[in-house]
Amino acid sequence: MAKARNQVQEKLKLVDLVLEVVDARVPEASRNPMMNQIVGQKPRIMVLNKKDLADSQKTAEWLAYYRKQGYEAIAIDAQHAKRLQQIPQLARQMMKAKLEKQKSRGIRNPGLRAMCIGIPNVGKSTVLNRLVKKNIAVTGNRPGVTKNQQWLTADDTFQVLDTPGILWPKFEDETVGNKLALTGAIADTVYQSDSVGLYGLTFFQQAYPQALRKAYGLNDDDMAQKPADLMVTLSQKWGYGEEYNRAAERVIFDARQGKFGAFTLEEPGDLDGHAE
Repeated sequence: MAKARNQVQEKLKLVDLVLEVVDARVPEASRNPMMNQIVGQKPRIMVLNKKDLADSQKTAEWLAYYRKQGYEAIAIDAQHAKRLQQIPQLARQMMKAKLEKQKSRGIRNPGLRAMCIGIPNVGKSTVLNRLVKKNIAVTGNRPGVTKNQQWLTADDTFQVLDTPGILWPKFEDETVGNKLALTGAIADTVYQSDSVGLYGLTFFQQAYPQALRKAYGLNDDDMAQKPADLMVTLSQKWGYGEEYNRAAERVIFDARQGKFGAFTLEEPGDLDGHAE
């Protein structure tokens, strides 16, 4: 990851702006905390991908939050190519002064170069493929597929540099790890399914109780239980007995597959007014 970080910093001087792709369900948890240090003052567009999987009201709050921080921000569904072409338009709007200056120097169709960054599995490569309308950037359903940097052409005046996903070496906050694991941003081999599953069950019980109730056919007595006790109830209901890890894995799977509907695991208020 240190190598990838150095590569990004070396290429920054070649680009006009940065596209930072995050998962709309976990906008802050899916940001590398070193990203502001790496990118510095380079103009940036926050791209909240997978908006179809996220709570639309919470997404609107996050867009407003990032704009307040001085970034441009847009929510997209790259998988279904929704709103993708607004990214080059937004970039040109951001860099209007620079483009006008280039035109005044006699450049007829001045172009822009952007760098696309983000942690693994936020859909960065899918965003790029939809932008260039070709399957050039390598995609996959496991974290860390992109290995090399490559220039991709969206149109005659907009190029994007793909970069490897940059994770950080250690999660300082266990909750961040739980959020990323529940949404599939980190490999299934590096977390404990029982703790992540319990985190997910606790979250849905508190934040989206009706969705949880409907998904699992729960009654008032079930919903009144503490999350750990509810996990035991579900394990028995599903025939897993005391194999609670299997019940936890099912909760994780169901969350990723949309059984609980659209959800967002965090909101700007969770940051307690902290601005990076």
